Amino acid sequence: MSSAGGLAQFQQVFIEESLEGLDTMESSLLALDEGGDGELVHTIFRAAHSIKGGAATFGFPEMASFTHEAESLLDEVRGGKRAIDKPIIELLLRSVDCLRGMFDRAKAGQPLNDATSDGVRGELAAMMGRAAPAASVVQGRRAGDQAEAWIIHFHPHAGMLAGGNDPLRLIRELAGLGELAVEADLSRLPALAKLDPEQCHLGWSIELKAPVKREDIKAVFDWVEDECDLAIEPKPSAVVTPAAPPAPASIAEAAARGTREANADSGSVRVSIDKIDGMINLVGELVITQAMLDTFREEFDPSRLALLQHGLTQLARHARELQESVMGIRMLPIASVFNRFPRLVRDLSQKLGKQVKLELHGEQTELDKTVLEKIGDPMVHLVRNAIDHGLETPDKRRAAGKNDTGTLKLDAYHRGGNIVVEVSDDGAGLNRDAIVRKAIERGLIASGEGLSEEAVGELIFQPGFSTAAVTTDLSGRGVGMDVVRRNVSDLGGTVTIRSKPGQGSVFTITLPLTLAIIDGLTAAVGEERYIVPLVSIVESVQLKPESLKTVAGGGELFRFRGEYLPVLRLHELFGCAGARRAIEEGLVIVVEGDGSRVGLFVDGLVGQQQAVVKSLEDNYRRVQGVSGATILADGSVALITDIAGLVRLHGRRKAA
Repeated sequence: MSSAGGLAQFQQVFIEESLEGLDTMESSLLALDEGGDGELVHTIFRAAHSIKGGAATFGFPEMASFTHEAESLLDEVRGGKRAIDKPIIELLLRSVDCLRGMFDRAKAGQPLNDATSDGVRGELAAMMGRAAPAASVVQGRRAGDQAEAWIIHFHPHAGMLAGGNDPLRLIRELAGLGELAVEADLSRLPALAKLDPEQCHLGWSIELKAPVKREDIKAVFDWVEDECDLAIEPKPSAVVTPAAPPAPASIAEAAARGTREANADSGSVRVSIDKIDGMINLVGELVITQAMLDTFREEFDPSRLALLQHGLTQLARHARELQESVMGIRMLPIASVFNRFPRLVRDLSQKLGKQVKLELHGEQTELDKTVLEKIGDPMVHLVRNAIDHGLETPDKRRAAGKNDTGTLKLDAYHRGGNIVVEVSDDGAGLNRDAIVRKAIERGLIASGEGLSEEAVGELIFQPGFSTAAVTTDLSGRGVGMDVVRRNVSDLGGTVTIRSKPGQGSVFTITLPLTLAIIDGLTAAVGEERYIVPLVSIVESVQLKPESLKTVAGGGELFRFRGEYLPVLRLHELFGCAGARRAIEEGLVIVVEGDGSRVGLFVDGLVGQQQAVVKSLEDNYRRVQGVSGATILADGSVALITDIAGLVRLHGRRKAA
């Protein structure tokens, strides 16, 4: 191994361990802010000291220098020379944010320092009564300044196009501010055979020659701040002297930080030695069983048939146990997501002038790492919604006879083969009148008469729906709850809401424990087989011809529990040959996805099975209405239906 390659390997380990150290620093600072004991200062100091030492050892001198300033301040607090107070805690929390940004840039191979980190470093030095290095002072003042020219690094996430956002439109908007020089970054562009036209593979480095403010540039990217990596820096020698120091983070920046942290991917999994030992024992048992079965290859004696059957039974049991053991390695406690929210709740509640107590329950509940990495964004939206719309200000709570401090609870627990995550608050609950009024204005409903509380709750999940009277940097754009439902549906889960006026709301997310294996029903459609996830199935029914109603445009409906549901014929959607056409000859599976129910018409049900999910996108391409594939016992391939995708596909066909 070359020295460069070895150093890179150790750098990755250092970064992962340091990010855990930053989590420790942040949680301890928040505990200090709530009145924790002085031992927490020693914990914070030790974490900062470890990061500084590692940064110097593994080739990050800028990070070591920055951490040294924070460590010096902590050393004075630890030695009793300075009392811990709110300004110090706030500055140290911002230092943690800067270090996280440095680690992100280190992983991306970008320069570690930026305007914000240099500014915070200057503030740390100033609090210690020292002058920061001249270059840092100048750069630190850039954060909110105007400049004659700007350098913009714009790297959209792969899924930006799926959200309806066009990167080229944003570049054209930038061109309206002044002269542009644009250079494309092709480093993420795959080979033509693997290129997915529905994903964004490009990034751009843009030079904007115009005397504009940073805020003018950021406004162009307001709608996509969670869907891209964006860095805006004044071009060297083009900085204009500022009139004021950098402003504290806005509500939107605090919320965006919460989204990034909640979605953080560690890139590795820490596994307890007990799990590893268990796997080694299982592999040993498999080897013994295989050796026993190998004796039957050379000579088979019918008198030993019972021994063969016993060996096959053992093999099946060991394979099942090994599968469970391997899946257990990917199971991580949800605490890694929950622990990111105390900071977000603190920042947002302070900005909104509300008093919020956060309660965490079920932090040790485990779920698959893939699900864990993707659940963060929906939870951030729900927490933001609860603080902004649900919980009241202290004066309103007093007027309603409540305590000044509102309670926000995050709870996780297992239920059957799923994990349930609840986000609840004791706020005002859903404003039924405001929701119904807005829905009528948008033409979603004709009137609110006869609408159940569940139906009113479903309205807030409509795209673009918002009851906010004024658009702020946190709410009012109508982007949020529909994103929650879409993201949860993409994970094969559901989201529901219960609300009582004046008592609060409970949002419940139900997710599969893992995305690698699903329980499903195998359905026959002509010569093909499809897997329908059990979590999406409501019921299966057999219809008579007179039960089917045809509507304008060729659509078919049937009555199910007091409502009419559309029929989706899978053989028409996927072009299956030899399928049954008559409704009475097949079966209709009632499924639910994206908040809607539909009936899937199939020839019949073959049986229930666990399906090992294989990525269709990696091996072929993305197919609308299909989430993956699996291999059946006879070696044939069965496609796994994406219920939410089928519902959206049906909606688009109906609209067309």
